[in-house]
Amino acid sequence: MTEAHNFHPTVLREYDIRGIVGKTLNPADARAVGRAFGTVVVRGGGKTVCVGYDGRLSSPDLEAALVEGLVSTGLHVLRIGLGPTPMLYFATRDREADAGIMITGSHNPPEYNGIKMMLGKGPVYGKMISDLGPMAAAADFEWGEGSAEQIDVRDAYVARLLKDYNGPRDLKVVWDNGNGASGEILRRLTAKLPGKHILLFDEIDGHFPNHHPDPTIEANLRDLKKAVADNDCDLGIGFDGDGDRIGAIDHKGRVVWGDQLVAIYAADVLKSHPGGTIIADVKASQALFDEVAKHGGKPLMWKTGHSLLKAKMAETGSPLAGEMSGHIFFADKWYGFDDALYCGVRLLDLVSRSGGTLAALRDELPDMVNTPETRFQVSEERKFAVVDEVKGRLKTEGANVNDIDGVRVSTPDGWWLIRASNTQDVLVARAEAFSTDGLERLKGMIIDQLRASGIDAPAFDGGTSH
Repeated sequence: MTEAHNFHPTVLREYDIRGIVGKTLNPADARAVGRAFGTVVVRGGGKTVCVGYDGRLSSPDLEAALVEGLVSTGLHVLRIGLGPTPMLYFATRDREADAGIMITGSHNPPEYNGIKMMLGKGPVYGKMISDLGPMAAAADFEWGEGSAEQIDVRDAYVARLLKDYNGPRDLKVVWDNGNGASGEILRRLTAKLPGKHILLFDEIDGHFPNHHPDPTIEANLRDLKKAVADNDCDLGIGFDGDGDRIGAIDHKGRVVWGDQLVAIYAADVLKSHPGGTIIADVKASQALFDEVAKHGGKPLMWKTGHSLLKAKMAETGSPLAGEMSGHIFFADKWYGFDDALYCGVRLLDLVSRSGGTLAALRDELPDMVNTPETRFQVSEERKFAVVDEVKGRLKTEGANVNDIDGVRVSTPDGWWLIRASNTQDVLVARAEAFSTDGLERLKGMIIDQLRASGIDAPAFDGGTSH
């Protein structure tokens, strides 16, 4: 039986499969992923796979084709239906399935969609994803008579989310779902959580009519800030399109960024995991690593990418890890995967137990001046070469360089970073300093290095207190 398939060269990414529906990604691709990944599962002795999908308009068709491909390899498929990505991760663990697959475009624009996978309890990334291409092109598939059934894990998932809430004090909270896939779960969760809860855009709508569901971009948090102020709330929480990234607002209307949240969580987690390793990506504030050390933990800087952080957590036995992007992973009491709903519950629990406010917890962290992530368009062919060139020049100069993921350079003013994105044709830069003057000097160093490699760097985004 010949069912060879060639994927568009841009869709098999480092951490997931992603493309523009109708152009680079369509149901035939999803069917081929089902056949190829299903073959990997079968050859590894697996029998059962959980499958879920997000609220994008294209997701039901892609899910149906994916399931068809999986069934053709002889697997039994448990279809959990519409919901956030972490519900799929939970179902795979809860049902002890051999693998899990989620149809999701995450935080990307509405015309995008994609596929995230897990094998056993771990993420699928890198070569495991790229190897699906040659398998599909050669029709190197297992064939068998599988089956599929619909299951409902929503109540079990909500019950598990609630299990670790022990807050003694009721809070008033705004939740911004951004019309993403978490809406139904959020309604069920907040109906059972103590306190008062105000929900924004909880209707799941793949057009995303209110704002783009990406809580790392401050403009997308405008409605959340306003609702927190108008309703005199303790805090606000926002999600991305598939519910695996969190954003937060304190009662003063300030963003509490991903690395600040990790620092706040870490101080609490280390009480029950003394000396534990806390992991964050190379874009995270130095204040986070210093805070972990201050509370007796072992800070570990690692590569950016949710799959890479999950793998490093498993390797080191870390109870907590996180990224600037709002992917935060609890292995303390949880399963080690990124779940914004669970992170929201843990944040409410922590604030309630603290007796104070999220703003007060934020204000305990050192005040740094930094840039947001700034992206410079660079071709796929050049982006990694530019990083190598910068690294070579810096090593010749004797600079203090961490090259675990790109180049992160420490100076008396603070630090700056240049790294190549694994998912786009861009270089990502960021700088953090103790003063505005210091930040200007760091930005100048980045621009000088880019120019030395022939990159005409546009104006750098301004610095903000963080």
